[in-house]
Amino acid sequence: MLTRGIKAADAILSGIVILIITGMLLYGGYSLWDTAAVYRNAYLDDTLKKIKPTDQGGVNPSLEELKKINPQICAWIRVDQTHIDYPVVQGSTNTEYLNKDVYGEFSYSGTLFLDTRNHNTFEDLYSLIYGHHMEHGAMFGDVDKFRDETYFEEHPTGTLYLDGRKENILFFACVKADAADERFYTPENETGQSLQSFVAYIREHAVSGREMEFGENDRIIGLSTCSNTETNGRVILFGKLSNVR
Repeated sequence: MLTRGIKAADAILSGIVILIITGMLLYGGYSLWDTAAVYRNAYLDDTLKKIKPTDQGGVNPSLEELKKINPQICAWIRVDQTHIDYPVVQGSTNTEYLNKDVYGEFSYSGTLFLDTRNHNTFEDLYSLIYGHHMEHGAMFGDVDKFRDETYFEEHPTGTLYLDGRKENILFFACVKADAADERFYTPENETGQSLQSFVAYIREHAVSGREMEFGENDRIIGLSTCSNTETNGRVILFGKLSNVR
């Protein structure tokens, strides 16, 4: 009788162990699937790599092939020596591309997008691009690194490719901001305002930066992403646009 009870207890214990191991394997498999799903479209595929604008063949790149994929593509941005090298779209709202890739399909990583209140020619005094803060430098994951002064100093430049022209980007400040900051997050309000006043406001909130002169005809670009430490926290990398043409 005792032996039979021991065998029954062993069987129950073995069953519990098997259930625990099975659960761990299922959870591990789900975690891998979930991570893969999040990052599936976070990097450039072969199609985009083949048709992205480059400096070869002159300074006037064409977005024609990209617009065949998605007519809402308005630019391509590259930040030198970082993972930031992506097309930029402008949707009908500022939420359209939060979870939609450049092909218009659902994607957790979304797409870099220009604020709908900006002109897609980037001729406003202040143009604002949004992107998710992702691990491994995907999308705007590298923007947060510019808070470090050494990293900021080592990555001073980028390029904005537009249809028929390109703009050099010279980064001058990285700001830690709140999502409710109207000065940073209502770019249309800067139209007609003093450039010097806006630059002074940026410098006042900067956690890293460099000295740079501005003329009244210069324009500013902001690259905004979420902070990984605060719910409403944001990190914005600011640069001065300079038309190459």
